[in-house]
Amino acid sequence: MTEISFRLARNEDDFEAARALCREWLEWHWSNYPPNWPRGDDHPMDPVGFQEILHNLADLHTRPLGGILIASVDGKPSGCVMYSEASPGIAEFNRMYVSADGRGHGLGRKLLDHMFAQMIADGYTHVFFSSATFLEHARTMYENAGFVPMQHPEDFPDAWRDKVYFMERSLT
Repeated sequence: MTEISFRLARNEDDFEAARALCREWLEWHWSNYPPNWPRGDDHPMDPVGFQEILHNLADLHTRPLGGILIASVDGKPSGCVMYSEASPGIAEFNRMYVSADGRGHGLGRKLLDHMFAQMIADGYTHVFFSSATFLEHARTMYENAGFVPMQHPEDFPDAWRDKVYFMERSLT
């Protein structure tokens, strides 16, 4: 029988497991990225800038207002999701990824459910995220988890408006 477990990252081994999953996610992202989409140093998934984010993961998602959840399948880290405070009572999540060997166990949805429970325990009442439109496979999962479309922030770059969508969900 397959053993699935979830934990909040608490030590350097956990943060390194999350970094390894994020590196795999970055590789997957660029191998599936549409060839006609923008690229460059200012791209949110630029490998050089992304390395800086990975280096600072623990600080970007510091408890008690943030967190990194790791899902393991048979003891091997196979998925992660991260969140932090966007404003009082409102969290933003990002860097959700399930590795190829972790797929088929419903980890994406289970990670969301564990994240929702942790966010509620942390005092959040609302959560939102953004994602690239080419990542169509995940949108149905988000909708089934109760997310609904939301407006782009006013200062969001026009060049990206047709390539990125935002969704939100109440936690109450």
